[in-house]
Amino acid sequence: MARPVKFRRVEFLPEDTYFIPWGKPKCEIQEIALNVEELEAMRLKDIEKLTQEECAEKMHISRQTFQNIIDSAREKVAIALTEGKAIRIGGGYYTTNHCKFRCMDCNSIYQVNFERDKNNCPNCGSKDVVCSKKTKSCRRWCREEGK
Repeated sequence: MARPVKFRRVEFLPEDTYFIPWGKPKCEIQEIALNVEELEAMRLKDIEKLTQEECAEKMHISRQTFQNIIDSAREKVAIALTEGKAIRIGGGYYTTNHCKFRCMDCNSIYQVNFERDKNNCPNCGSKDVVCSKKTKSCRRWCREEGK
């Protein structure tokens, strides 16, 4: 039996989550799904220029897990660029300190661990959830922005 996936700490959530090759209609191309933690791994290593050990520490994972994540991310981006595929960023096994949500039905406060936690309470399944922080960095990412 495989071990359960450990949540990865993510500090950056992108505003733009879909990239498509110029001049190609969206309906005619294939997509590649890039997980949020894969984007974070590339950001830490390639933009922040941290060592593998520092990146793994920031994401609260082992160095080997970090290496597996960044290898997967780079492969996906390379395929998308060379084969003209769209990139959709989202999903994965991550946690962030950007948002804490409050369920209006069971009154629990929780951190977002999956993309779906923004819409449904992980405790009772209710869709009546609101962002409890309402800070500038939060509004940029959580679903409260569109309201």
